Amino acid sequence: MTDGEDTTTPVRELTMTTESPAPRRTALDATHRALGATMTDFAGWDMPLRYGSEREEHVAVRTRAGLFDLSHMGEISVTGPGAAALLDYALVGRLSAVRPGRARYTMMCREDGGILDDLIVYRLADEEFMVVANAANAQVVLDALTERAAGFPDAAVRDDRDAYALIAVQGPKSPAVLGRVTDADLAGLKYYAGLPGTVAGADALIARTGYTGEDGFELFVRPADAAAVWAALTAAGADDGLVPCGLSCRDTLRLEAGMPLYGHELTTALTPFDAGLGRVVKLDKPGDFVGRTALERAAERAAAEPPRVLVGLVAEGRRVPRAGYAVVAGGRRVGEVTSGAPSPTLGRPIAMAYVDAAHAEPGPSAATGVGVDIRGSHEPYEVVALPFYRRP
Repeated sequence: MTDGEDTTTPVRELTMTTESPAPRRTALDATHRALGATMTDFAGWDMPLRYGSEREEHVAVRTRAGLFDLSHMGEISVTGPGAAALLDYALVGRLSAVRPGRARYTMMCREDGGILDDLIVYRLADEEFMVVANAANAQVVLDALTERAAGFPDAAVRDDRDAYALIAVQGPKSPAVLGRVTDADLAGLKYYAGLPGTVAGADALIARTGYTGEDGFELFVRPADAAAVWAALTAAGADDGLVPCGLSCRDTLRLEAGMPLYGHELTTALTPFDAGLGRVVKLDKPGDFVGRTALERAAERAAAEPPRVLVGLVAEGRRVPRAGYAVVAGGRRVGEVTSGAPSPTLGRPIAMAYVDAAHAEPGPSAATGVGVDIRGSHEPYEVVALPFYRRP
């Protein structure tokens, strides 16, 4: 296949060996296979990559609605009178300031400030939180939370990965679709908020969150209820053009929305300040937290001399950049691509890349001289501010 037609798997690829254990299957595995999904081993899980055309799945989410199985994500409960204090210490955000029923995007860092994972934390009650980690990092986050809880005897950390299936319905028609099978007040549910309710008669945590750049919901249900909930949503969305969607279109959707992916835009080699996400680090919160000293230094460095900047790149031709490709200007390397793919919405290849601050100003290649080295050829790219796409 040509560069312009590349439809390879999502970017968080894994290296498998013959000694690797068989991938885990979600509660919806039989449903995916009945739908003819192309399955892939992703972070140790057998997951649907696509059901048909990933471009059509992408367009459905942008214009109508799409249904995703996200049960590979890692849910970890933190409970007890000391739960908020533990999370304030273990994570870079101030989770004690989050009200029950709301959620917060945050990060877990090492002592040296390197990012271990980016997370969403839901405060379910005064003394109950749910931390949702990326699938590939769930065990790392669980182990770190357990270790960091040693000084908080009135807080408990519990692995709840087997307690939930996670189904997402995303897209402009998602409120109408979900509204047909739930008793929840969706109109009153704000972005980054969650509430208990029922979906197709099953108990659920209904959260207005997502990773596509569209309005949508993530539904935490019991695994035993997952197939019935999926079927009910499929039926409810039939007239609105809802389609099942795999990980491949989820990756192009998040890329268009400028959302970082762990292992690409975020790694242990970067601090949140290096990634342009210093706003999630609450250096003004009281008390110590893991990585505070290193992150204070990183904040000072970023203020004095901006590090490489995460920018968007839009191809002026048809060739697709991939993670690790060099960004060049004036015959020298000035950055590196972190994620790249054809954009169904823009109709051209796009990428995110870290580039030297001197080359981060938006503009066409003719003005900036910025290009991407694709197999020895310096292809012209326009530098743009992120995101590539904002929903109307």
